[in-house]
This record gives sequence, C-alpha cells and structure tokens, in this order.
Amino acid sequence: MVYFGEYLKDYLEYNKISQTEFALRLGVTQKHINEILNGKKRITLEMAGNIERLTGIPSNFIISVENVRAIEEELVKEYGSKENIYKLLKEEYALNDLKKSKWINFKDETNEYQLCIDILDFLKVKNFVAHNNLKDYVLFKKTGEDYNKLALWIARCDKLSTEQIVEEYNSSRFNELIFKLKEYSYQESYNVEEIQKLLNSYGIYFVCEKALPGTKVRGCFKVKGKTPAIYITSNYAAKDSLFFEIYHELGHCKSDYNMAQNKTIIDGDQEREKRADEFALNTMIEEKIWKEIIKDIEEETLLRISKENKIPMSFIVGRLAKNNIIDYKSKLYNKYKLI
Repeated sequence: MVYFGEYLKDYLEYNKISQTEFALRLGVTQKHINEILNGKKRITLEMAGNIERLTGIPSNFIISVENVRAIEEELVKEYGSKENIYKLLKEEYALNDLKKSKWINFKDETNEYQLCIDILDFLKVKNFVAHNNLKDYVLFKKTGEDYNKLALWIARCDKLSTEQIVEEYNSSRFNELIFKLKEYSYQESYNVEEIQKLLNSYGIYFVCEKALPGTKVRGCFKVKGKTPAIYITSNYAAKDSLFFEIYHELGHCKSDYNMAQNKTIIDGDQEREKRADEFALNTMIEEKIWKEIIKDIEEETLLRISKENKIPMSFIVGRLAKNNIIDYKSKLYNKYKLI
C-alpha cells in the first residue's frame, strides 16, 4: 500500500535534508514528520500546501496519493484479502469483459487496488457503497438484471456523450425533430452517425454502444443538466428495431422529461413503458395506416402504401412479423427487413 511518506522520504534523502531540519522548516515536530514518513498520519490539505511550498511537489499529487491510500484501506477493511477484492471485480463488475471492451484504460492490471480505483473513477463514485446507493436513481426491472453491468454501460455512454457538440434543447421543436427523423428513416441508406448529428442538432445527446455480455438493456433515457440523453445498444440487426428503440426513448423524452432529471429510465413502470411503446409504434406507422395495411398484406399493396406514406418497408414487415401476421423466416420479411 503506497502512501506519500515514501515519496517524501526519497526527496529528503536525495536532497540530504534531515527529518529534524525539515520539521523545523515546516514548523511541526520531528515526531509529526516521522509519522508522515512512515504512513502513520494522514496529510491534510493545508499540510500538502506547505509541503509543496518547501519541496515543489504538487499538492494535488500529494492529495491524490493519500486519497488512493484511503480507498485501499477501505477496501481492505470491507473485503479483507486481495483475493476477495479480485473475486468482487470479476464476479460483480465484469472485470474480464471490461478488459475486452477497452472502455477503461487500466493503469495496472496486476494490482487489485488499482483495478478498483480505475473502475470507481470510471463510474464516478467514491466507493462501491456509494455506487450501490445509486441503484434507486435508476429505474429498471430488478429481477434478472445486473445493475453493475447496466451502470458500467451507462457510464460508458456518459463518457461518449461528452464528446458530442449539442445545441440547446427546446421542447417546442420536438415535433419538428420527429418529422426530420421520419424523413431520414425513409432513405434506403442510413447510419448511426447521421442520426446522432440530427439528434444533437435538436439538443439531444445520442449514443449507440454495445452493452457488456449478458446485459439485457435495450436503451435508456436520462437528462444531463437540462439536456436529454438517449443511449441505445448497438446490437439491432434490423432497421425497424433500431428506429423503434430511438422512438421509444423519444417517447420518454416527450412524457417523462421531468422525471428523468432525477432518474435514469431503463424500464419505467408499466404505464410509462406502454406509453413509450405506443408512441414509437404510432410514429413509425400511424394507426389508420396500420389498419389499412392489415387488410391486404400482398407485397404490391404494401409497396404502394410504403411509397404513398413514405414509410420504410422494413417498418411494415417488421410490425407484421412482430404481430405474428407474417413469419420472421418469410421471404417477404427477409427481403425488406433492412429497407
């Protein structure tokens, strides 16, 4: 366990300054200095500032070393051995998956304490207790879901969102955004980067990022400051699934903006999720058009409806398959699922 006294000891030896002399220069007792050098006394912010003045060692470095030491002491107290700490990271914080994802630049993969610190820094929490306390801040189905993996994915999306340049959000432009998205979705070619730029231009963060293995999350909605943020997973094979999830989260933006200022919505209550689903379905295909579609599902008729209403064929065949009107293995679905 590293403490700042080790660095200070090296400094005094290199500069041939005795503990007694340094104590006098610092205005403290030799005993005080000896306790710092041997890690028996914590260094206050005031003391760090004074040491910086005498040695030139930055006080932020001193405090950083002492903070790391404090975290290590907490970990030892809470979990006991390094083996227990490593087990915690591997089983509860998906350490191996995190290494593969390269979301975190681990400073020392052989040091269990440093691994913990890197993960805590990534999650932006003081310790694992504080992280667990944030669980009530996230709306999700508790049964069968791994909160830690969800939190790591959200932290990853938060980080990626900070790289985006986003206009000021104005709810009065929401319908205009929906219109632009519907126009864009009708194009045969589409990509996530263009969708991101469009949402950014209307004041919404947008991140599409693969979740950690075993995580069932589809997407989430939150408000950062006053700016809405939509995060979705990047494992949507079909065009209609991608846009359904975007519209679903936009449904939360429309109806649950105030709640999302204090909660991250992954799965809200049944009423909110149903409302967001209905918003997505109706945005993709209006109800009156859907009634027209199910009257005649011949390919020629569907193509006509698609063209007249500027609805992607993938939206039509996707909803027909979801409602068991056609099969996902059918020629019709596989012909148009990406168009």
